[in-house]
Amino acid sequence: MIESSLITPKRSPEDFAAEKSLRPTALDEFVGQTELVANLRVYIEAARRREGPLDHVLLFGPPGLGKTTLAHIIASELGSTIKLASGPVLDRPADLAGILTNLADRDVLFVDEVHRMNNSVEEYLYAAMEDFRIDIMLDKGPNSRTVQLTLQPFTLIGATTRLGNLTSPLRDRFGVTLRVDFYPPNDLQKIILRSARLLGIPIDDEAAGVIARRSRGTPRIANRILRRARDFAEVEGTGHLDTASTEQALGRLGIDDLGLDEMDRRILRNLAEQFGGGPVGVETMAVALHETSRTLEEVYEPYLIKEGFLQRTPRGRTATERTYEYLNIERPARSGQAQTKIF
Repeated sequence: MIESSLITPKRSPEDFAAEKSLRPTALDEFVGQTELVANLRVYIEAARRREGPLDHVLLFGPPGLGKTTLAHIIASELGSTIKLASGPVLDRPADLAGILTNLADRDVLFVDEVHRMNNSVEEYLYAAMEDFRIDIMLDKGPNSRTVQLTLQPFTLIGATTRLGNLTSPLRDRFGVTLRVDFYPPNDLQKIILRSARLLGIPIDDEAAGVIARRSRGTPRIANRILRRARDFAEVEGTGHLDTASTEQALGRLGIDDLGLDEMDRRILRNLAEQFGGGPVGVETMAVALHETSRTLEEVYEPYLIKEGFLQRTPRGRTATERTYEYLNIERPARSGQAQTKIF
């Protein structure tokens, strides 16, 4: 459904193309994450003065908040070249060795979804991060031998949506750990106005504020909604995004005043009605919704938890009072509560 694809913070093919033109290239252009940006300025300036590589950086937080953008900005501010990789793609140590040996002095290696690296690749990375060296195995069997290669000093930037899935040895090797959090509506409004200017979309400040409040605190979703609202304005309106045309477009897209879409509402209805408010395991929820548990955990649940609709407990997911208010249904009586009333 189009609504689900809109609020999913994972990149679509269109997002990859759009981000190239919208991505800020310097810290001065980056909107939001004020404390994080201020700290990064200090770390980058310190590395410049030492004329050495920046300590390895770990960026963690929900998808769509700018971790990849920050990695590119760090490389740009350092005057370094950035090389891109993805944790799931680095399947063998040889894959990583080929990348590391091609890094120049003070280059930046960005590994997205670093928590999904193969264990053998991760262990191979330890010496590279600590001592800038790797061991390469030559031949096999009785004639096997290792050759130690010295690497150019480099900075590894790892991005993850699941900090808890990183092993302690890997996490401890990052000198800088930064949390990228959801954006408040005022920062998102600035991002939307900047994106609209770069894309040539005429939009009022108030309309940008409407989109910002319904973008789930996520710039990628805000930019995606902006592009879809532009489509409605160009085809069914005057081409100018004012409050009325933006509200109409969001209504057509199924995104309500709280930024929830049809999939969010299905999650809450299933939890509140089919499972009596919980607790229910995420795997059971996934089967009932015909969705993967990973998508529920990484895409939908963070925002629902942040907004107070959902709770994670040791026994499973439970609905909150706000869920029943939102759905306009009564909370079912618990068996314990019913006994208390009887006796």
